[in-house]
Amino acid sequence: MNHALILPLLVPLFVGALLLLCHRMGKPAKRILSLAATWALVPIAIWLLLLADDGQLRVYALGNWQPPFGIILMLDRLNALMLLVTAVLAGFAVLYASRGDDERGPNFHALFQFQLLGINGAFLTGDLFNLFVFFEILLISSYALLLHGHGPQRVRSGMHYVVLNLLGSALFLIGVSMLYGLLGTLNMADLALRVSLADPAEAPLLAAAGYILLVVFALKGAVLPLYFWLPRAYASATAPVAALFAIMTKVGLYAIVRVFTLVFGSEAGTLSNMVEDWLWPLALLTLGVAVVGALAARNLQVMLAYLVVASVGTLLAGIALGNAQGLAAALYYLIHSTLIAGALFLLADLIARQRGEYGTDLVTAPALRQPLLLGAMFFVGAISVAGLPPFSGFLGKLMLLRAVAPGPEAVALWAVVLVGGLGMLIALSRSGSLVFWRPSEAASGLTADPVRVLATLGLLLGSLVLVVAAQPLQGYVQATAAQLLDLAPYLDIIRGGEA
Repeated sequence: MNHALILPLLVPLFVGALLLLCHRMGKPAKRILSLAATWALVPIAIWLLLLADDGQLRVYALGNWQPPFGIILMLDRLNALMLLVTAVLAGFAVLYASRGDDERGPNFHALFQFQLLGINGAFLTGDLFNLFVFFEILLISSYALLLHGHGPQRVRSGMHYVVLNLLGSALFLIGVSMLYGLLGTLNMADLALRVSLADPAEAPLLAAAGYILLVVFALKGAVLPLYFWLPRAYASATAPVAALFAIMTKVGLYAIVRVFTLVFGSEAGTLSNMVEDWLWPLALLTLGVAVVGALAARNLQVMLAYLVVASVGTLLAGIALGNAQGLAAALYYLIHSTLIAGALFLLADLIARQRGEYGTDLVTAPALRQPLLLGAMFFVGAISVAGLPPFSGFLGKLMLLRAVAPGPEAVALWAVVLVGGLGMLIALSRSGSLVFWRPSEAASGLTADPVRVLATLGLLLGSLVLVVAAQPLQGYVQATAAQLLDLAPYLDIIRGGEA
């Protein structure tokens, strides 16, 4: 076994525990330790990405208990890519937080590390029960991070977030229990094998369990009509927390892809592709409603939160197409939307610091101290989010539109994506004009902290990197989509494949 597979879990686990045990150490020491641990995940993720790129499925059996017994971690192209995106996003977010946002409450860096533990574990785990466990780790950490900094607005938003996610966790347990009661296993590869051999009389109960899991993952991923918790929660969180939360919805979408291409995939007989008819209308409605929410927003952070929901709808549309081209487009767009959303949340905080008491409210306010710098950054982010060339948002949407075959689906997708892009452009243009072009008086705020600017620029430049590296990256996501739709290597885990 290659022990590199467990490093994305061990690093945040031990560093987070050390930060808790040594909570009285000085703030500089905590920051250095947290920064070192978070950025160490980047080369680890690159190493795993290079390992996964050979197309071989790797399994790490904890305690050497072979599948389907015990706890396994599984590495393929998909979760290697998700680990790298998470590491880059978290690295810049914790860098931004280290300039003072981590002082708003206790144990910020420990909670940040445990959040990474939960996210990385959710991507790497090979069984449903441990997916639930890692979901709970990341959710408990996110509860505390959301409330970090206190304030009545954060408490109100946090209550909605906590209650809804506790309900989702209860439904997750019910769905997992049904599958275990019917099939006697929770290993995903073993579930795929047993679902394909299940008695037809059990099909309705298996379908019910699958739909319960779909509801849970849709809640985590902020899919219509289960997205209402997200705008207020993301808008009330501190900037680095909101930036890290940009990957949270992607965990829910990852779970949808993993479970419904593997457990209920092409080998599941009558249950194969059971959710495709649901995903397609949900994707288009989520995208459309999110754009309306962005147009109606009166706060910059709320508008950005609705743009996160819009990205969820776009990604879900690619998944709903059910072909390799659609999945590849969704994966490329996932990288783009995660990095740009994180950058825009950080940028919104930079803007708020120069607007004083007006914060991120979309009203006329005193001029910014650095309008050219912040305006240029906002312009790049807005163009990329709206899907205009030459940035990565344009390439992601182009890949998605090319993935759909001519017909009613193509008409619906083209209409919603293009009109939605226009709506996002209008919302961002309105916000930019109020913030940058209509000052009510001379500038009076402070100049932006250089480290905070560097962290924001680092994520924004991700859009340019995705364009420059578009050809090899497109090849990688296409290979990832093909691997996801080929279930034979996953079933070989149970039939005596590599461990």
